Amino acid sequence: MQTKNADRNMSSLLPRKGARRIADIPPDIRQAINSGQLATVNLVEFLAADLSLLTPAVAQQIGLDPRHPVLIAAVNRLFSLKPMQRHREVARALRNAGCNEPAISERLATHPSDLARQWAAMQIGLDSTLALAARLEKVRRFAADPHFGVREIAWLAVRDAVAADLEMALELLRPWVLDADPNLRRFASEVTRPRGVWCVHLDALKINPEPGLQLLEALRADPSRYVQNSVANWLNDAAKSRPDWVIERCACWQMESPEKSTDYICRRGLRTLQKVNSSSKIVTNE
Repeated sequence: MQTKNADRNMSSLLPRKGARRIADIPPDIRQAINSGQLATVNLVEFLAADLSLLTPAVAQQIGLDPRHPVLIAAVNRLFSLKPMQRHREVARALRNAGCNEPAISERLATHPSDLARQWAAMQIGLDSTLALAARLEKVRRFAADPHFGVREIAWLAVRDAVAADLEMALELLRPWVLDADPNLRRFASEVTRPRGVWCVHLDALKINPEPGLQLLEALRADPSRYVQNSVANWLNDAAKSRPDWVIERCACWQMESPEKSTDYICRRGLRTLQKVNSSSKIVTNE
């Protein structure tokens, strides 16, 4: 009866938009997030999560000793780190405490907490023994995760590996852009963005974006707005160093594929150039 009541109480917390300020998060929501029982629903909840509570809770739930010296040391370092650094610290500590054991690793990868699954994705980037193909195969489940936060960490986890072997990455990702799952198609675009956010830049694509077309061509009229925005951001990244290439590519796409989805991608992909041109006209008129 107690378990049924607990499940019923947890279910009542699920349908929510999330607070706009950390101070406005209800205590029961914070407690559920910090105990690993509930996923976050927005950035505010993500930032509010207390990893000093969540880390030992998740460790115990997946079969690790929450008092393991490695975990205790990591928790003690959290307060001196920035938010994303804290999560990487926890992911590394869990791995060193035994999370690389298959059964435990699987429990982390399927944990109800999105933050726990993010740690599982991060661990793929921490495993230096994995070749690029193996990393992409392992990260696939996280790239398709129903939670937006896990999907973001998925591409960030393998970004360095993609940068280290870009030619191979572009080849390996070609089937991804044809997948029925828009989350996987979006991953292929996002992980290869020339600049990206919070990650190493792909200098080769900043100088010459042409190799990226083997992925982008399949996405230029994608029906998913989630994918469209990523492709547009890819073009916008490239436009900062190769405006000529992006202008020419968008002109070709709009002529060859006169669809609303392509038009949306091109308009958003050219947004920075349009702002620069508008500013230049204002200065000239003055």
